Amino acid sequence: MRPIIRQLDESTANRIAAGEVVERPASAVKELVENALDAGAMRIDIAIEEGGKRLIRVTDDGCGMTPDDLPLALCRHATSKIDGSDLLAITSFGFRGEALPSLGAVGRLTITSRVAGGDGAAIGVIAGKPVDTRPAAANQGTVVELRDLFFATPARLKFMRSERAETQAVADTVRRLAMAQPHVGFCLTADGREIFRADAEQGRLIEALQARLARVMGRDFIDNAIPLDAERDGVTLAGFAALPTYSRGAAVAQHLYVNGRPVRDKLLTGALRAGYMDVLAPGRHPAAVLYLDCDPQQVDVNVHPAKAEVRFRDPQAARGLIVGTLRRALSGAGHRASSTVGDATLAAFRHAPTEPEVGPRRYQMDDRPSGSALRAGFDLQGPAPQPGFAETPSARFEQGGDDIHTDAPLGAARAQIHENYIIAQTADGLVIVDQHAAHERLVYERLKSQATETGIPSQALLIPEIVELCPSDAARLLSITDQLAQLGLVIEPFGGGAVIVREVPAMLARLDARALLRDILDDLADQGASDRLKARIDAVLSSMACHGSVRSGRRMAADEMNALLRQMEQTPKSGQCNHGRPTWVKLRLADIERLFGRKD
Repeated sequence: MRPIIRQLDESTANRIAAGEVVERPASAVKELVENALDAGAMRIDIAIEEGGKRLIRVTDDGCGMTPDDLPLALCRHATSKIDGSDLLAITSFGFRGEALPSLGAVGRLTITSRVAGGDGAAIGVIAGKPVDTRPAAANQGTVVELRDLFFATPARLKFMRSERAETQAVADTVRRLAMAQPHVGFCLTADGREIFRADAEQGRLIEALQARLARVMGRDFIDNAIPLDAERDGVTLAGFAALPTYSRGAAVAQHLYVNGRPVRDKLLTGALRAGYMDVLAPGRHPAAVLYLDCDPQQVDVNVHPAKAEVRFRDPQAARGLIVGTLRRALSGAGHRASSTVGDATLAAFRHAPTEPEVGPRRYQMDDRPSGSALRAGFDLQGPAPQPGFAETPSARFEQGGDDIHTDAPLGAARAQIHENYIIAQTADGLVIVDQHAAHERLVYERLKSQATETGIPSQALLIPEIVELCPSDAARLLSITDQLAQLGLVIEPFGGGAVIVREVPAMLARLDARALLRDILDDLADQGASDRLKARIDAVLSSMACHGSVRSGRRMAADEMNALLRQMEQTPKSGQCNHGRPTWVKLRLADIERLFGRKD
C-alpha cells in the first residue's frame, strides 16, 4: 500500500527533538547552565539526584523571566537570543529555542522565575503537556527543576549508564563550562553532597582564568604549563599548554573553546597534536586548555543540535595559528621539564620496590655489549683522566671544583655515574641528567635548524612513479605541491586523476611514494592539512641525532659535562629527548633532606 504522509503531533515532534538535544542527564545540565550564562548569571547552583535521572535543578541569579515570558519559553523555536536575521552573528550559547520544550517532552519540568522589580511566577509541563502559569515566591533569577528524566520515553532509560557514571559526566560538563567563565561561581551537589565548587574569581580575565584552571585542573597543571597569547588574521589564541613531560595517557586533559563555547573539533585536536609532534613519547597525549576567539561571522556553530561541533570559514588559519603558537611556546620553554618528574623520582625513593629488579629499562641505543667491553671501547673515544677526579668502575667524582655554575638553571657538574648520568649541583638542590638523551635532543634541534636553512635535498627518481587517484583526490594533492616540494617531494599532474612522483627526499632512501601520498590524502580529508611527510623526515633526523650523540657508557670530563649543561639551557625543547622522555630531573635540597629525616 502507498505510505501516507501525515503531520506529527507537537508532543511527538518534541520527543524526537529531545533525542537530538538531550542524550543523557549531562546534556540536560549543559543546556540549562548555558541558558543561565546567557541570562547573565554570576552564580549558578546545580543539584542532581541519582545521577540526574530523578532530579536536575539549576538555580541562577540572572535576569529572570516575566509571567508572560514563561509560556513562550516552553514553545519550540521561541528564543530571546537571536532575531533570525543573521544565523552567523551568534554570540550566545543557545539560539535554537529547543532545549526547554525538549526537556518538558521527556520529563516533569517546572520553571520558577522573577525579574528585578517584578512578581515571581512558575509554570510546569509534564510529558509535553503544559500547566497554567501561577504566582510563586522567588528571588531574582530562574530555577529550572527537571524530575524523572525520560519517564515519557522509557526506552531511553535502558541506554543510561550507572548512577556513578552519569554523575561523573554531569561533573565533567560543569567543569568544562566553569573553565571558560572564571567570573561566574559554580556549585554542583549530587544527592546532597557537594562534589564541585568554584567561587567567582576576581581580577583581569587572564589572571582569573589561571586561578580557575588551577582550581579545576589542579595546581600541577598551571605550574607546568606555558601561557599562550597570539593573534593572526583577526583570530586570537590564549590559554595554557603543558610541558611535554607533563603528558597524559589519554586525551582527557585537552579542552578547546571557540568564542567561549566548549567544542570537540577534529581540526583543532589535530592542530594540538601537530604542535606537540616531535616532543611526545608514543601513546602519550598533551594537556592543554586553548581559547580561540574570532568574529562570529568567521565560524558556524549551527552544525549540530548539541553545538559541540563548529565549522570555520578559513580552517587553515585557525589550524596554523594553533600549531605555530604551540611550537614557538614549546621552543621558548627551552630546557624546562615538568616538576612532576622530580616528584615522581622522590616518590620512587620513598617507596622502593621490594621485589628484585628483572633488569634495567632498555631504551633506544641501549642494546650493546657487556659493560667491560663498552668501557674498553669508549675509553678510546673519551678524554684522558683529568687531575682532580677519583674514578670507580661506575662513577667519576669531581674533587672540589668552583661554584661558578651553581647559579645556572642546570647547575655545575659534580659527577658522572654509570657512564650515563651527570650529577650537577644547583643553588637549591641537584640535577640528574641523562647524557645520551640530552645530547640527542641537542643534535636533533641542530639538524632540524640546518634542514630549515638549507632545505631538504631531493633525489630525482630514475623511473618516476605514477600514482593513480580519483580526480578529486589528485586535485586536493596538487593543491599543496609547493609545501611538498619544500620537503623534497616533487609531484606533477599526469592526466586524469594520476600524478607522477619525480623527486623524493634524499634521506628517505626506501620511500613508498604511493602509500605516503594516500596517507597524506587521508590527513587532508580528516584535518584539512598533513604533517605526514615532515614527520617522516623528522624521524630520520631523529635517528641521525641518536647515532651522532654522546653514547651511554661514554666517560665525560668536567668541562664536557658543563658544556652539555650550558647547551641544554640554550636549546629549545631540551627538557625532553626526541622520544618524549625527560632529559633531566631536579631534586630540591629540602626534599632530599626530608628523605633523610633532617626536616619535617
